[in-house]
This record gives sequence, C-alpha cells and structure tokens, in this order.
Amino acid sequence: MATTNDLKNGTVLKIDGQLWTVIEFQHVKPGKGGAFVRTKLKNVLSGKVVDRTFNAGLKVETANVDKRDMQYLYKDGTDFVFMDTDNYDQIHVSETTVGDVAHFLLENQNAMVATNEGVPLYVELPPSVILEVTYTEPGLQGDRSSAGTKPATLETGYEIQVPLFLEANTKVKVDTRDGSYLGRVND
Repeated sequence: MATTNDLKNGTVLKIDGQLWTVIEFQHVKPGKGGAFVRTKLKNVLSGKVVDRTFNAGLKVETANVDKRDMQYLYKDGTDFVFMDTDNYDQIHVSETTVGDVAHFLLENQNAMVATNEGVPLYVELPPSVILEVTYTEPGLQGDRSSAGTKPATLETGYEIQVPLFLEANTKVKVDTRDGSYLGRVND
C-alpha cells in the first residue's frame, strides 16, 4: 500500500481488480478545499487511458510488476515462448498479450516481459529494431528518397512503407511503436 503522495510515472496500481500504470500525475493544491492528485492512468492489459482524480494522502494499492529481460525462442500454436536469460525458465505468452510487438519479433531476439504474480502482462521491445526487407518492388532509375514510398515485406512477414530506392535484402531500422521506416542500415 502507498499513498497518492507517493505516486510517480510508471507506478502500477491495482484498482477494482485491474492493473493501471500511472502515465502522468499532478499534485494540485487549490486555494480553497483540500489538495488532490490528478492522474492519467493506462490499463496494463487493454491499453485504455483514463483520467482519475484522488484526494491527497488517500491509500492506494500498488501492484508488484516484475520486468525481466527474456529471449524469444519460438511460436507454439498461438503462444509465444520466452526464456528467462538468468535462470533459463520458459514461459508461454499468449498472442493477445504480445499484441503488435509480434510484427517485429525474431527468434533469439531479446525483449522485456512484464509479469504480475507469474501472469504475463505485456511484452516490450526497444524503440527501434533492425530487420531485413525480404520483398519489395524494384526501384526505378531516378527514384529519390523524397519522391514517395512503396510497400515492403519484412523478414517477420509484416509490411511497412519504405522509400522508392530501397531494394530487397536491405536491412532497415523500424520504429516498434508505430511500424514506421527510420532508415537504411549499412552492414
């Protein structure tokens, strides 16, 4: 248990049986009346964001979230199998929990897996990853980076938009938050 005065960004709260992460918080002391804490909370499982106000000093239940570096091994049916790099324990994470991260996940790649009481909550990748373009239409002579974009299929099977000059078998840097092309990577 903690009080609302102890809240900070990244704190995970247990409210009505659900886990919520504090995205923003602001202590407010109006001239009249008691102080309060205005927060923006994100549901850990659904991603829904809500605004919530708490009275200052109110006790809130915090949840213990264990974030570990794990290595993605393989896909088993609809589950993704991750291995803890410290003790070599393997856990199965459902497809819905992995979510859009699956578009950028390669075997033997490291990811951060957050769990609460042994239940996987979410999987987080670094802000950008390097992947190889497996297929894209060939570029034409005279195509420039500012001329436009074309679809390209990555080695994970996910399709992104890349500049016209890019060709297949090129390594590119991709933003894992929105799937945007960040640049070409030279080996």
